[in-house]
Amino acid sequence: MRNLLDFFLKYHNWFLFILLEVISFALLFQFNNYQGSAFFTSSNRVAGSVYEAANQVTGYFYLKSINDDLAQKNVELELQIERLREQLADLTNDTSDIERLKKESLAGYKLYKAKVINNSLTFADNYITLDKGEKDGIRSEMGVVDGNGVVGIVYMTSDHYSIVIPVLNSKSSISCKIKRSDYFGFLKWEGGASQYAVVKDMPRHSLFSLGDTVVTSGHSAVFPSGIPVGTVEDIADSHDGLSYSLKVKLFTDFGKLNDVRVIAKKGQEEQGTLEKRVKRGHK
Repeated sequence: MRNLLDFFLKYHNWFLFILLEVISFALLFQFNNYQGSAFFTSSNRVAGSVYEAANQVTGYFYLKSINDDLAQKNVELELQIERLREQLADLTNDTSDIERLKKESLAGYKLYKAKVINNSLTFADNYITLDKGEKDGIRSEMGVVDGNGVVGIVYMTSDHYSIVIPVLNSKSSISCKIKRSDYFGFLKWEGGASQYAVVKDMPRHSLFSLGDTVVTSGHSAVFPSGIPVGTVEDIADSHDGLSYSLKVKLFTDFGKLNDVRVIAKKGQEEQGTLEKRVKRGHK
């Protein structure tokens, strides 16, 4: 305490000077309109800059949750669009019917959030690991998508983790179609760049052109119809000359894969079990 008093006594002239300066400026800005206006304009500008910088910093930390919500909405909208398109022929001018169809479009599906915790791009058979498993509702043979398009199919699960066979795997085969014409084939990956895959067995009489959008066909219990896959970049004959092979640029960027959604369809397990029984019966 004695040291603090000695400090104030030693520098009391400086403290008095600062106090008088503060009082002088206060009187100057309070009783002179021009100086007061200039001061408050400058202070508002500085305060605005500080608030803007603080808002940008705060917004940065919310980006993850915002992107997560956008990915969820994107998947839901794609499912809604396809369901609405299929039922467009039955639509009337009654707006209540439109709202009812919007709600029903996702009624048969459930989306589970998951995060990619391991991923590979450089092998012939790449795999993806998710941080969700059976205790979170994930089962094998469920489709996996991100906010841009198809990712792959759940192959194996444990209580808290799942292994996904992505499009970038030689064992992957996903039924796809040309969006505008509904002609379908099977999406395969032949190695090479992770941005491209090939749709095989496209009928020679099918209608398509470069730039057409490829989506899932819905001809399986894994993916509903209409999930985006990519765009046609090149066309070639198949090895036997009986069909076309389409080089497709994928919408999903597997090098940036992070947040995904696992699609669960009501009745999927029952359909899969029945189809497996049929296949065993033909062997």
